Amino acid sequence: MQAQSERAANIRPIAQGSYLAPIERPKGLMMKVVYAIARRQFGKVISPLKVFCARMPMAFGQFYGKISALDKKLVLPCETVMLIRERVAQLNVCLFCIDIARYFTIQKSMNQAKFDALDQYQASSLFSDAERSALDYVTELTTNKKVEPETFSRLARHYSERQICEIVWLVASEHVFNLTNLGLNIHSDMFCDLSKRMNGGQ
Repeated sequence: MQAQSERAANIRPIAQGSYLAPIERPKGLMMKVVYAIARRQFGKVISPLKVFCARMPMAFGQFYGKISALDKKLVLPCETVMLIRERVAQLNVCLFCIDIARYFTIQKSMNQAKFDALDQYQASSLFSDAERSALDYVTELTTNKKVEPETFSRLARHYSERQICEIVWLVASEHVFNLTNLGLNIHSDMFCDLSKRMNGGQ
């Protein structure tokens, strides 16, 4: 009965934020170190760490880190990588991922006008034909969970076989982040607004 009461205390309604209460003081030494690293990088501990990773074996949090590390091995341009991740997060309406992706694009001085126009990429002159073909592909894959041959053919005209596999990886791995946050009702940590203020409102 006590265990049930404790579990109930950690379940929170949507209006109050995440379904599980954030763990502010983790028990394990390694997770305490992870919290400290997050505070140094972001100024605070990000919500997925406090809500999800703190409740799971360390290997799950390390897997999150491996996804980010693997992105550094991609041959796709960094801006293309971020456009794809941001597009998938938009379609899945993962507010945390949308926010933190924009935070990273600001930190890396990417073209913010392009990211502002991402939902109009098909008509915007800011995007190349290659970028449009990639965004068409990831939009169709994310929305329909399949891709038509014509969409794939357009993609293949602009990207190598390795780059196509990288694009698939980006869509698949972004879903790991998105669905974890959606399943636990984790919303934006407002890092994008913080970054804009730190950069003079740009």
